Amino acid sequence: MYLRKIDGPRSVRLPDGTVMTRADLPPQGTVRWVASRKAAVVKAVNHGLLARESALTMYGLSDEEFAEWERAVKSFGEAALRTTALQKYRQL
Repeated sequence: MYLRKIDGPRSVRLPDGTVMTRADLPPQGTVRWVASRKAAVVKAVNHGLLARESALTMYGLSDEEFAEWERAVKSFGEAALRTTALQKYRQL
């Protein structure tokens, strides 16, 4: 079995006890961003599975866009990443 060399860990344990691996991340070049995919990338960066710069490059995100995702999750939880809820949370 051959394991491709990567930077950083292959998996991390989240505070709820679950294990997140790189296989749990959305495919590179994802264009359609649903709340669960956004949350997976934010979790991966926050828990050290993926470096922020790597995430921005891999998914073609701007720093401002990713910062907005992080701010929404920190302030209101993962439900704030839904596009229908964005307008409600941005007004606060």
